[in-house]
Amino acid sequence: MSDDRDLSRFRIWLLAIRPKTLPAGIVPVVIGAALAYDTGIFHTTAFLLALAGSILIQIGANFANDLFDYLKKSDDSERVGPLRVTQAGLVSPAQMKVATFVVFFLALLVGIYLVYRGGVPIVIIGLASILFGILYTGGPYPLGYFGLGDILVLIFYGPVAVCGTYYVITLDFNSTVLLAGIPPGMLATAILTVNNLRDIDNDRRTGKRTLAVRFGRSFARVEYVFMLSGAALFPILICLVDGAHKWSMVSAAILIPGAFAARSILTQTSGPVLNRALAETGRLTALYGLFFSAGWLL
Repeated sequence: MSDDRDLSRFRIWLLAIRPKTLPAGIVPVVIGAALAYDTGIFHTTAFLLALAGSILIQIGANFANDLFDYLKKSDDSERVGPLRVTQAGLVSPAQMKVATFVVFFLALLVGIYLVYRGGVPIVIIGLASILFGILYTGGPYPLGYFGLGDILVLIFYGPVAVCGTYYVITLDFNSTVLLAGIPPGMLATAILTVNNLRDIDNDRRTGKRTLAVRFGRSFARVEYVFMLSGAALFPILICLVDGAHKWSMVSAAILIPGAFAARSILTQTSGPVLNRALAETGRLTALYGLFFSAGWLL
């Protein structure tokens, strides 16, 4: 096989991984680790494996989404979003099934040590994350098709990921950690909202009843602005409750570049513009994680 063909295959699977969305899985783990480090208790192996597990589960969910949306015919040639490799015929359904299984299996392998360290809570978090990653678009009653995707993303990419990371490192838990998990969940939901706003016509036509389809474009735009601005300002509440870590409020600075993404969401409907807004929201999520974590440790 030539280098060009190898590179082409690499690009195909990179499209399937959807790297622009990965900050949603990375940031809550980093935040949970920063909160743990601040206590003076840190476990590097647990952190690295939690990070690997989170990324693998997200990639597995993206693969499952690519596969099941194709099988349910909600992805077709009229879709305006980024290329979906199964629908485009670049990867066969059988290949995507195998890839999905392999990635989730790797996540389970990573989780063995985390379960050894953290016990039953980690078993519940890990299995539930994988299960909902599949049931989001798979099974006879795909949760994302009934408007439940937003709440699931808010919970699993927010408090569940942050609290799970903090717990497996410190073997402890507190209410501040729970509050700190809400903003990354809101930002992950903002990423999903852009996706649903962009795909609203296709989803409506194919019977995928996201919140954007159920309540319309105006609702989705308000949801996006609420999630983005709420995430940026939430550290103020966290600091009031915690009584310290005032520098974490510097994360509100994401509102400056966020205003440009919000403007696109509020004024544009074209697929390419919303694709750029989705990528920008991913970058804002990463920026929030950096600002909040660094501020918390100062």
